[in-house]
Amino acid sequence: MKIRTKFTVILLIFLFLAVSCAGKSAVKPPEKFDPEKSFAKANEQLEKKDYEEARASFMEVKNRDLTKKYAPLAQLKIADSYVKEDEIERAIAEYHKFLEAYPDHQYASYAQYQIAMVYFNQIESPERGYGGAAKALEEFEKLKKMFPRNPYKDVIELRIEKCRNTIAEYEYLVGNFYYRKGSYNAAIKRFEGLLKNYPDYKGEGEALFFTGLSYKHLNQKDKAAEYLTRFIEKYPNNKNMHDAKKALAVLKK
Repeated sequence: MKIRTKFTVILLIFLFLAVSCAGKSAVKPPEKFDPEKSFAKANEQLEKKDYEEARASFMEVKNRDLTKKYAPLAQLKIADSYVKEDEIERAIAEYHKFLEAYPDHQYASYAQYQIAMVYFNQIESPERGYGGAAKALEEFEKLKKMFPRNPYKDVIELRIEKCRNTIAEYEYLVGNFYYRKGSYNAAIKRFEGLLKNYPDYKGEGEALFFTGLSYKHLNQKDKAAEYLTRFIEKYPNNKNMHDAKKALAVLKK
């Protein structure tokens, strides 16, 4: 009886140890975080337009990448994801975070360019695009100053030209509105500001013409004659030429 009891105890101890060992071998050690694989996975989610999941994955890369190789790229991708969703303000905020954290990174100029382009893409027409054009112009100029060797030189000047034309067109429309309303001093202020700040404006002829007429309505003959003469000499084929010559003849009487 005693022998059987001892045998049973030994058997139970053996079974306990066997189960314990089996349990330990079943528990796998925590998998080491691989920023490269995680970044690739996040990119796949972004391509599939799973923006929330992609941002969560990029955020994990940003926080856990000890090599710091993929963390900056993850921050950029977070900003890019908001652009794709047309979340303009959030995108700009995330690009600014990148520039603050990595001002000397090789993609810093890209972040600044993207900020400018977010505003630039808001330009739809002179009436609604003024705000976007003004901000885009500011950001493009900042890009040129901060990153003189940026890879976007070929397109920046064209973008800047469009911004300036959009702003100038807006100023002209406001001046023309004041002119037709009979607020000639306000019209002159807009037109003269336009002519001074945007001398390359394609509608300069109309601005000169209506500035001259505004001064004529205010009975300031010398100023009216000055602008009308400039208009006639510079734009002989303009559609307003007949009216300009007629107005100038009346002034000279």
